[in-house]
Amino acid sequence: MRAMIRFGKEPRLRFISHLDLQRFFQRALNRTGLPIAYTQGFNPHPVMSFGSALALGWTSEYEILDIKLSVPMGRKRTEEAMRSALPEDLPVLETRMVDDRHPAPMAQVKASDYRITLPEARVEAFHRALAAFSQMDSVKAVRKTKSGEKEIDIRPLALQMEPTKTGLWARLSLTEKCTLKPDLWLDALAGLVGEPPVEARIHRLCLLGMDAEGALKPLMEL
Repeated sequence: MRAMIRFGKEPRLRFISHLDLQRFFQRALNRTGLPIAYTQGFNPHPVMSFGSALALGWTSEYEILDIKLSVPMGRKRTEEAMRSALPEDLPVLETRMVDDRHPAPMAQVKASDYRITLPEARVEAFHRALAAFSQMDSVKAVRKTKSGEKEIDIRPLALQMEPTKTGLWARLSLTEKCTLKPDLWLDALAGLVGEPPVEARIHRLCLLGMDAEGALKPLMEL
């Protein structure tokens, strides 16, 4: 049996790296008293994975921790144990118990929703940029990869976009081969209207996968 834990990352912890977060959760799981399954070998550690790494400086209300249990447990007991082991800045928001055959969250992720808060003086310019971007068939941008820099067309990777009172909302592709990060998207928008890069607050609202009919749905509902 596995437990899928949806948790948030509050502003106070936004500069904690994903690697440090992994280490913290390994220690926190030891405090839960839950029957956590461990790896074999000289340095056993909890069998766990995350839905998608969150970039440094971003906040979220839809991070997924997938942990394997050595014996079946109830959802309520598991959720209470996790809440007791985590600080308020990593709130447990939802728990789902799944069979071991259930796909891993990281294999299911296809897209992510973001709320982007801009400086008040820059909101209008980025609304204009969004309108221009939406009318274009192709927008080139340079993405950094493990093998170096690569020019890609980011227009089809911006799946949905809307202006908001404080900035932008966006649904962006998030797969192993086709990912559009909000900061790269913002840089492209700025370039369209001759604006300098912007310091924005990026908040992840949801991780989405694809159901049997091909529709995007929140991971916890698949």
